[in-house]
Amino acid sequence: MLPDGIQDEFVGQRRELSVFLAPFATAWVCYYYSDMYHTEIDDYVLDVLMRDLAGHDRSPAAFLVYLVLYAQWVRSERRAVPVSLQRLAAQTGLSKSAVQAAVRLLRKRSLVKVTKVSATSVSEYELVRHWVRRRPRGNVPRGEG
Repeated sequence: MLPDGIQDEFVGQRRELSVFLAPFATAWVCYYYSDMYHTEIDDYVLDVLMRDLAGHDRSPAAFLVYLVLYAQWVRSERRAVPVSLQRLAAQTGLSKSAVQAAVRLLRKRSLVKVTKVSATSVSEYELVRHWVRRRPRGNVPRGEG
């Protein structure tokens, strides 16, 4: 704690500095935020799947694992995402056994398909998004073609 006179002077200088730096800080925050990668999440995932996995199945870990797989799937733009259990554990903050149990539940609920090339290879996870309706090929709605 500083003596009263020095304390007042210090607070005044800090206030002047913050007023001076405010426009630069705002510009930096906007620049930094706009450079971040944004992932769009299906409404179904947040409105239905979260409640089902965390509430009904009592497994919030499964929802966390699904979100990590979903984000990696969106960013990779591949049909299946290769990722190890250890990496999933690190990215979710869960233990490896909790991730294994979550993957088992996601497979049981038919939300992911897990494939392995060999017994020692990294698993590949394909998300099954049954709520997304696919149009048959060749059928173009009127007005779009």
